[in-house]
Amino acid sequence: MEAAANFFDSNVRRDWNLKSLLSFSHLTPHVQQHLQRVYTTLCVSLAVAAFGVYAHVLMNLGGLLTSLGFIGCVMWLLSTPSYETEKRYRILMGASFLQGLSLGPLVQLSSNVFDGDFGVVITALLGTVAIFASFSGAALFARRREYLFLGGILSSAVSAMLMLRFGSYLFGGASAMFNLELYGGLLVFVGYVLFDTQLIIERASKNDDDYIQHTLDLFIDFVGIFVRILVILTKKEVESSRKEDKRKRRE
Repeated sequence: MEAAANFFDSNVRRDWNLKSLLSFSHLTPHVQQHLQRVYTTLCVSLAVAAFGVYAHVLMNLGGLLTSLGFIGCVMWLLSTPSYETEKRYRILMGASFLQGLSLGPLVQLSSNVFDGDFGVVITALLGTVAIFASFSGAALFARRREYLFLGGILSSAVSAMLMLRFGSYLFGGASAMFNLELYGGLLVFVGYVLFDTQLIIERASKNDDDYIQHTLDLFIDFVGIFVRILVILTKKEVESSRKEDKRKRRE
């Protein structure tokens, strides 16, 4: 009995060795260093965006102009030569701050729905971090190029949702389209986390060290997931409140 237990224990340790589980040996040191730089810059970008949200809550700065400013910064960054690293880094931080300002009204609206409680925002953020880390990690540990086929599928899905939205403007059904875009968009951005992570690995393995643009790709994915989770949570609370109001009126 003891021998069997020792045999089982040794096999469990061998199969579930944490060091082996978290091994990045399939990635070259160059790619690992590039990924470390990308994720570090992503954390800084998200912190700057959070500061942008806070700035809106204090001074009500977010709106259409900040959204246009974010788009302008992205275009500016993409048109700036990759060797101008410091300039592109500053542009990325500016874009992150403007995106944070643009998210401010949504964050404030969601907190107002919950009577000024920002707990829903924290819940949405933690949910986004969990989803992003899970799927980005899956892409890191998967075989190379395993998820690159998603590029065409995701592009087609985005095009289909745009066509459906345009159709809803012409023929009605905006409410149904909103739900489809909300949940479908969440799935699309989750797919993009897989795709973009593996694309970054593939590019880095070919000496494409543009960590700033790679950070921007993941930043957009993260924000896309966060927005949809926050809207879903807020929408459910609004629907729940309406049902509760109807029930009270009947009583």
